[in-house]
Amino acid sequence: MLPRTVATSHRSERVGVYGGTFDPVHVAHVVAAVEARRALGLDRVILVPAGDPWQKRGSVAAPATDRLAMVQAAVDGIDGLEVSPLEVERDGPSYTYQTLEALAGPGRELFLIVGADVAATMKTWVGIERLPGLATLVVVDRSGDAPPDEGPPADGLPEGWPCRRVAIPRLDVSSTELRARAARGWPLDGLVPPGAVRLIVERGLYRP
Repeated sequence: MLPRTVATSHRSERVGVYGGTFDPVHVAHVVAAVEARRALGLDRVILVPAGDPWQKRGSVAAPATDRLAMVQAAVDGIDGLEVSPLEVERDGPSYTYQTLEALAGPGRELFLIVGADVAATMKTWVGIERLPGLATLVVVDRSGDAPPDEGPPADGLPEGWPCRRVAIPRLDVSSTELRARAARGWPLDGLVPPGAVRLIVERGLYRP
């Protein structure tokens, strides 16, 4: 089921779309979504786990259904954050332009949320030329420093694409490191939201 469209005669619904492999989801992902919603006055942010992340084939550890369940558990109870199974339920590779087309609708303004590291690689995305017509680009900087308000976020992106910058507190945590910790049997508490930690343990994810 597609997310609801809420619109009035006075304003459009402002919706953030935050995709990723979330392998596993961690606290920096959640903080990025929450802070982007606050900074840009978004009505809600939809997290979209990739079903078949074609650029990371061979390096994704957890099945798509498990990654979806982890994200759902991670944001449960957090105001304004939702999860969409669109890409997990879609056959074939996960292309962002298809997701944005599916989420677009009358009375809805979309904001595509990506990390600064992702922005640097977006020029390789399939359908990148379609994205400016679908959503405003939002680049999240996890360094803790306030990013510049203007200027292109990376080389090779479509010219004239509206871009907003959001800074979040420095959080040096990565999914790669978390998978390694889980494989060693080390705790993930404090680094991964409690609901997602519970699923990782219950399903034996990332263990040798």
